[in-house]
Order: sequence, then C-alpha cells, then structure tokens
Amino acid sequence: MSTASGALEAIDRILNRGGDADDVLRQVVEVGHRLYPYAAIAFVETGELVVGPEAGEAPARIEAFPISFQSSPVAELRVGGAPVDRAFLERVATIISAYCLVGWDTAGEPWTELRERG
Repeated sequence: MSTASGALEAIDRILNRGGDADDVLRQVVEVGHRLYPYAAIAFVETGELVVGPEAGEAPARIEAFPISFQSSPVAELRVGGAPVDRAFLERVATIISAYCLVGWDTAGEPWTELRERG
C-alpha cells in the first residue's frame, strides 16, 4: 500500500474492527508510517502535547494535524519525512478522534518502552 486511498481503506478496516483505543491508534500510526518515514499521535495532557504511539525517526520538520472531539482539541496527528497529503491526513485526524479520548498516563515511562513490553 503506497497510496492515500489504500491507507484510508486500511484505517477504515482497523476502525471497523474496533478494540482497545491504544491498539487501534498504534495500528493507525503503523499505516501512516507506510506512507511517511515518521508518523505519530500526540495527546493533549494537562494543556500540553505528549507523544504517544509513533513509528520512525522524527525528522527536523514535522507536519501536525489537529484532532478534535466535539470542538475540543484532544490530540494531533504528526507526520514527517515526505510531502504531505493534507486532505488524507485531515480525514484521518477526523475519523480517529473518538479513539484519542483515552488517558495516556505512562507513569513517566517513555511510550516506546511501554510499546516494547506491550
């Protein structure tokens, strides 16, 4: 899958299967990583953005797409390392918004360590 339409179909399948929000969002990030060298979701926690699931190395320039739920910012979708398809990424940010309402308290541990144990 190397096209936005194929990625969107894959994300739709992930969302239709449902499951735990953390698993769903990890899978969505992995699909994004197939199109972009870097993909991540950062969550709003106490007024700041905290990176949650991510794939790839963060480049110097990252594009961020806000994720809102009922007009409140809850997270942002981040990609980097390749030209962005704004329409695709804005659509993804919209359809994953309900999954971004979870508490992502990692108790001070980096997300990658939790993911590796997970």
